Amino acid sequence: MHTAAATTSFPARNDGGGLNPLALSALAVAALVAAPILSVWANLLAGGTGETWSHLAATVLPEYVANTLWLCFGVGLGVIVVGVSTAWLVTMHEFPGRRLFEWALVLPLAVPAYVMAYTYTDLLQFVGPVQTWLRESFGWGKNDYWFPDVRSTGGAVAMFTFVLYPYVYLLARTAFLERASGMLEVGRSLGLSAWGSFFRISLPLARPAVAAGAALALMETLADYGTVAYFAVPTFTTGIYRAWFSLGDRAAAAQLSAALLGFVILVLLLERTSRGRARFHNTTGRNRPQPGQRLSGVHAAGALLACMLPLAIGFLLPAGILLHMALTEGDAQFGARFLRLAGNSFTLAGLSAVLAVGFALLLAYAARLSRARWPHWMNRIVGLGYAVPGSVIAVGVLIPVTRLDSWLAQWVASWSGTSPGLLLTGGIAALVYAYLVRFLAIALQTVETSLAKITPSMDDAARSLGCGQGAALKRVHLPLLRGSLLTAGLLVFVDVMKELPATLVMRPFNFDTLATQAYTLASDERLAEASTAALAIVAVGVLPLIAVSRQIAKGSTKTASC
Repeated sequence: MHTAAATTSFPARNDGGGLNPLALSALAVAALVAAPILSVWANLLAGGTGETWSHLAATVLPEYVANTLWLCFGVGLGVIVVGVSTAWLVTMHEFPGRRLFEWALVLPLAVPAYVMAYTYTDLLQFVGPVQTWLRESFGWGKNDYWFPDVRSTGGAVAMFTFVLYPYVYLLARTAFLERASGMLEVGRSLGLSAWGSFFRISLPLARPAVAAGAALALMETLADYGTVAYFAVPTFTTGIYRAWFSLGDRAAAAQLSAALLGFVILVLLLERTSRGRARFHNTTGRNRPQPGQRLSGVHAAGALLACMLPLAIGFLLPAGILLHMALTEGDAQFGARFLRLAGNSFTLAGLSAVLAVGFALLLAYAARLSRARWPHWMNRIVGLGYAVPGSVIAVGVLIPVTRLDSWLAQWVASWSGTSPGLLLTGGIAALVYAYLVRFLAIALQTVETSLAKITPSMDDAARSLGCGQGAALKRVHLPLLRGSLLTAGLLVFVDVMKELPATLVMRPFNFDTLATQAYTLASDERLAEASTAALAIVAVGVLPLIAVSRQIAKGSTKTASC
């Protein structure tokens, strides 16, 4: 056993734990990321107009709370059931199509929940193909049968469940792959059945991963705007949008944002406390992957169906509906306008991805070189940005940025004698800033994980050869991090392409993206015209997901020996 692999060592550093230029730059980036959240809390404490808040509290706030709780309960239960069951099947069993499902089960992440809501509304509404077929086949009239309404709280739970279960699937599958095979052998020797081993050994070992995946799914649910707005389910995100645009009350929007942020913090605390003081460690070196139990007959068919259903509902059916609508009816505005929308989306996503990767590398490298612990805590604070809904970040960004915009306009006017207009909110600068606050955590986690795999002895060797920090980064770390930086950039790119709440609130006048176009057309019941933009968003997300998922599957077959 190589005990050295389990110890943590740090490269020799010459900053003495102080604030060198690299650390100061990282601190400035972290402060900018944290500023919008502090802005929301500051406006909450400052109060503001209480009439709007009192009206909201007396009328719609209880409904916001109730709907949010129902969504969290339903989605949490749904993603755990679907994610854990599919992960267990593809990890512990052999059946037809298992290798395909290993990576294909993550594809629903490429479909934004609001896009899925549009497609299933078109499929399941009264004039849709399913109900039309039922009426024609059985000769039913409008009042002769009952059909569930997809545009409801239950429908929203279903949409979120089949889009977000891959978070639990990925983490649970990784936990099952890293299971201690010795423990399972002991369980079998004690007479435990396959189900007994699952409930008494594998599931307890995977509980932290399952809780983390469910927390990610719940945070995405709390952050969503397009689905709940289209289904007319009042939640905090729809309330924030209404308070900002309809009522024009920034203080009320900030107060609703703080309340939503409280729900996010509660989810994180529940995920943390669900583990209590329990720790799940693998104390055996017998981690060789064992061949899965081969299924045949009815059992193989059941496993195939259990994996095919979430894949079909979450990806194949929505993508097929969008493709059919795009090819048969299409978008009347397809052409120059579509290319302009795609250009806007790609510009925002590309710029955000490049900046996110650069800032993530700065933060991760500064923490690696520092003797102090505060850079690591600072990176954890930056990582919380992903847990904050886009609507909250939009409010937190707009409140200080509009004030700064006004001050800059006055200063430039007094200096030049001409008004420059809105320098920040009039363009895409504030919107890109909001994206960075929201998605920098994704790039940071990816870069930190890869940077930690580079042995500190390489830093020492570079330093002994006379390389400074910049030269070591350029000549040693960057070549080794190239693949991880590309992955981080792709993940941020896909998330920015899908982001709707922050884009709706903060986009400049007459500046639309594929996401806002799809939402606007679908809201006007022009689903066929929305299909082209929605299909483009899905297509952009598919390739990076396939690449990342296949890489995970490939890496899981290579088990390190100790």
